[in-house]
Amino acid sequence: MHIDLRTVSIKPLRQTFDHVARRIGGDKPASRYQEGTFDLQATANFHYRPTWDPQHEIFDPSRSAIRMADWYAFKDPRQFYYGAYALARAKQQDTAEGNFDFVEGRGLADELPAALRDTVLKLLVPLRHVAWGSNMNNAAICAYGYGTAFTQPCVYQAMDQLGIAQYLTRIGLLLGDVDVLDEAKAAWMDDGAWQGLRRYVEDSFVLKDPFELYVAQNVVLDGLLYPLVYETVIDGVLSARGGTAVAMLTRFMTDWFGETRKWVDATVKTAAAESADNKALLEKWIARWRDRAAGALLPVARIALQEGADAVLAEVVQQFNARLAKAGVAL
Repeated sequence: MHIDLRTVSIKPLRQTFDHVARRIGGDKPASRYQEGTFDLQATANFHYRPTWDPQHEIFDPSRSAIRMADWYAFKDPRQFYYGAYALARAKQQDTAEGNFDFVEGRGLADELPAALRDTVLKLLVPLRHVAWGSNMNNAAICAYGYGTAFTQPCVYQAMDQLGIAQYLTRIGLLLGDVDVLDEAKAAWMDDGAWQGLRRYVEDSFVLKDPFELYVAQNVVLDGLLYPLVYETVIDGVLSARGGTAVAMLTRFMTDWFGETRKWVDATVKTAAAESADNKALLEKWIARWRDRAAGALLPVARIALQEGADAVLAEVVQQFNARLAKAGVAL
């Protein structure tokens, strides 16, 4: 019997969904990110207004003072939809697990100087409460914000911060024991060094404008905390004192911030470029929350840097201002 195999090319009737084709211009192939982002926000056929907020629809762009002609003008440079996000984080988790296994398996945690270990525990473990606060805030942005292009990355951000809180908990258990978690909570609740940051986090919980919440959490607090604690204190100062193992354990936080910063900057740049009113409002919000965050982080920085904290924090703030200037916001 003779079998003749042939390749048959089947031309699809259309390349993508109609609503995506209208946005990318014509019937041409769309990326998975575009198909998983464009025009997915519910806009009509709502049954009733929320009884707890009758001034707004369930999904309502007027919840924010930021005005956009098109809320899908925002783009995530990472091109994250759920599939791409899950694959990227799975790779990073494999790396993080390898780092934890390396440090634990070779007893590197036990070799840390006692004073340095104490500093790391006092500095890092209470930050799991800050990460939990970010998880709550980004979930709120996703719930009350408008437009999938803006809200979708925030739910990924919320899950990332939950993972960071878990990594910080693991670091505490690796360097200490279960008691360090109780001590960290007691410090978060009562220690004077943490009360400014705690108040910042708790005040952010009651912000009504989802874009201002985005600014307070993702732009400002993360924009100052991660360069200060992870890039400067952990990777710089404490590593030079024998804390290289701690830098390995916090590598996810450093890599994660470098990645998410691109998305945050792109979001701010797009909103500021939309109108002069948006730009002025963003400058006002960022300046106000920056000053509050810097004041709250100074006593935290002193846990590891003592008298050098002022100069280090001033440099971090200067770098933050320069970063925002590139995004079109003058501070």
